[in-house]
Formats: sequence, structure tokens, C-alpha cells
Amino acid sequence: MAEIELIATSTFGLEAVVKRELMDLGYKDLVVENGKVTFKAREKDIPIVNLWLRTADRILLKMGQFKATSFEELFEKTKALPWDEWITEDGEFTVNGKSVNSKLFSISDCQAIVKKAVVEKLKTRYKTEWFKETGAKFTIEVSLLKDIATLTIDTSGAGLHKRGYRTKGVEAPLKETLAAGLILLSYWNKDRLLVDPFCGSGTIPIEAAMIGKNMAPGLNRNFASEQWPRIKKEYWHGARRQAWDLMLKDVKLNIVGSDIDEEAIKVARENAYNIGLEEDILFIRKNFRNFDFKEDYGVIICNPPYGERIGERKEVQDIYKDMGKIFGKLSTYSIYVLTSNENFERLYGKKADKKRKLYNGRIRVDYYQYHGPRPKS
Repeated sequence: MAEIELIATSTFGLEAVVKRELMDLGYKDLVVENGKVTFKAREKDIPIVNLWLRTADRILLKMGQFKATSFEELFEKTKALPWDEWITEDGEFTVNGKSVNSKLFSISDCQAIVKKAVVEKLKTRYKTEWFKETGAKFTIEVSLLKDIATLTIDTSGAGLHKRGYRTKGVEAPLKETLAAGLILLSYWNKDRLLVDPFCGSGTIPIEAAMIGKNMAPGLNRNFASEQWPRIKKEYWHGARRQAWDLMLKDVKLNIVGSDIDEEAIKVARENAYNIGLEEDILFIRKNFRNFDFKEDYGVIICNPPYGERIGERKEVQDIYKDMGKIFGKLSTYSIYVLTSNENFERLYGKKADKKRKLYNGRIRVDYYQYHGPRPKS
């Protein structure tokens, strides 16, 4: 089986987490750059990484990379790539593009040139002047960075954060991939209590339950490359069957999500039900100030309000101060807070043991980590 190159894209700040996930899956020779991890693989790995990666945004098939400072150069080098080995005669393909610090800065022109080059390549292979484009979908991307063009085909389709369980959301929901990243960056494991006192639509507790049960995040959805004839159906069937077999179905979890908003709790319960985790998470309507933290050695992971709107700032400042007073007494807990508020540590009353810069959508945020002691064995 021929070797291919895949790119797992990610939000800025989670590249190292994606790398660790890939290493855990057995991949080596990983190249980490801003927003992506490139790795060598085989065709049968495309289903595996799409099903299993929790923190990656997409899996791209790398078709080629080269320097391009003119449209002619872009056309000829794109045409030379083996598009005909992947795109079928009836394949429907579109071209997306982006350009940063490159001579070829017109994205629409670059897209048109790449589309034309791919069509010319396919004409040579299929001996036709017209393509129906009624078959499988192929989304090509031309990405130009400092005059280096990277050409890829998206194997995922919808972004990997779309697990299939969130049919309803609440205002400013946390992306599933970021929620999984927060958990994987924490000290939590399936044997410990996890509390999210600002759970909203339940993304952090649900992602934690999936991790605790070793549930592949892509198990309940489909992917663009499932329709590609090049990737055998048996690869998808085998990867899915193995994912079901690896699930820890009998594991008992201790995960609690609470929120002051009754509608949010209703949505969270529905989302958990959609993925079959309704019995693994306790969702309760409660103000975090009234939460009874009974157990020792718990973990709190939360994404409280940021106070981005002027009218909310005072209220959010009070929340952070009260968080410090309440959580500060939990000497055996590890506490993790995601917020864009640059004054968080001052308001909370304690400097974090570690702080990590991330992005929640377009909002720059920090992940404040307060490490508690290890549980006594």
C-alpha cells in the first residue's frame, strides 16, 4: 500500500495535543507547525484518524507542495500532481484558497488556476472534455504561505468538531474539539470526579464522558472520504468495528455538569441522550456558589462567562472573585478555567500554576491551570 501524507489541522495552541493523540495512535515522524501536524500514513489510516482524533479540526490529504510566484508556475505544478489517482470521472470538486505573505495574493485567481489545472489533468486521464460532477465530493484547498503552495484534499467533510450529538446549542457554545483539548490538558482521568459548574449545553462533560469510555468521537457521523472509491469500504467498516470493540462500555463515571440556566441544562441532557451518555453524566441546575463539593481529589474544568459585553463586566468580575473564594478552599482539587479576561488571576486571587494561550473561535483566551495534589492510593 502506497504511503501518503496527511495533515491534521487544529486551532492554534492545540497542536501539541493533536501530536500526542497521533503518537498514542501509533504514528511517528510528526511535523508540527502553526495550526497543523503533518504525518506519514496509508490509505487505511484515513478512516482511523477521522474517527479517533478529538482535538483536530480536519484531516487533509496532502497532494503536493511547491514554490509558486507566478500563475503559470502554479498551473503547471498543480497539473503535475496525481489528481486523477483520487478524483473520479464523475467527482464533484470545488477549490478553496488562502494566501499569506505571497506574491500570488488574489485568492479567487489562485482558485480558478488550480481548478483549471486539475480539470486539465483529469481530461488527460478520462479522455473527455466535460465532467458530470454527480459523484463523490472532493474539496481541494490551495494554501499559499510565503510563496509556498500546499495543495490538499479534505477527507473529513464537515469539521471534526461536529460529532453529531449537539442538535441544539446555547449562546456562545464551546467547540467540541476545544473542550476535548481542555480535558486532555488536565489531570482528569476516568476514575476521578469531574465538575463543570458552568456547563452550558454540556460540551465539556460530554467530551469527558467520551474520553472516559474511550468512545471514538467520530463514531456517530459520516465523512467525505467515505464516498471516495479509492478508499476501500472495508477500511471504514474495520475502523468502525474496532472503535466499537475498544469502547469501555461498563466503566462507571463520576461527571457532573451544572449551570444556573434551566434551558441550558435541558439542552445538555438532550445532547448527552443523543450520544447515549445520559446515564454517565449528572446535569443539575444550580448556581456554582451553592454547589456542594463533597468529594476529595476532584477536577473542575470550566468555561465561565468572559464579560465581553460592557453590561456583563461587573457581574463577571463578581463571578471570578467568588470562584476564587469557593474554589480556593478545595485544597485537593485541580482547577482549570478558560477565559479571555486578562484580569482573571487578580480577580480570582491566585496566580495559576500554568497558563496556556488558546483560541475559542476568534477570541484569544487563556487556560488557567491550578494543579492539586495526586490522590492518595
